[in-house]
Amino acid sequence: MKLVVGLGNPGRKYKKTKHNVGFICLDHYAKKNGLTFKLDNKFNGEWLKQDDLLLLKPHTFMNLSGHSIVKIMKFYDVLIEDVLIIYDDLSLPFGKIRLREMGSAGGHNGIKSIIQNFKTEEFKRMKVGIDRNPVMEQKDYVLSKFSKPEQKELDDKVEVISTIIDEFKSGKDFVNIMNQFN
Repeated sequence: MKLVVGLGNPGRKYKKTKHNVGFICLDHYAKKNGLTFKLDNKFNGEWLKQDDLLLLKPHTFMNLSGHSIVKIMKFYDVLIEDVLIIYDDLSLPFGKIRLREMGSAGGHNGIKSIIQNFKTEEFKRMKVGIDRNPVMEQKDYVLSKFSKPEQKELDDKVEVISTIIDEFKSGKDFVNIMNQFN
């Protein structure tokens, strides 16, 4: 069983913000494949299952993402090596995708929560660059909406990200996926 988690914040207020890139990627993947998320308090989030693939959008808000992920992992006996986390990254240029097998939280509160719950920094992740804005406070920037050019670029990237999810789902070696898409 593979688990792909998109990080974000629940609610209409956050729906199309930069911090919700993970949710946006999973929503695109689900729509493209004719899948529908269901909200379930058992996992504190929206999730779906298709064959040996689980998709999860935690509704615990970003800072507590790890709680929701651990619940679904325990229920479905998903191993850490079969988890892929998709999230926004301020240190990457907008639209840049970077895959990693391990690393620090890099200041990302969702990743901090996952590291605390997993008790390790060794898990697969897909960072999606949202860049920085030197004139906006970081909190305001990550919760801001995409500009039209940014939205166009993101629309192109979610197609690539869907392909990466399919590669991960198929069991392709993650190092090979990294080499192909980094």
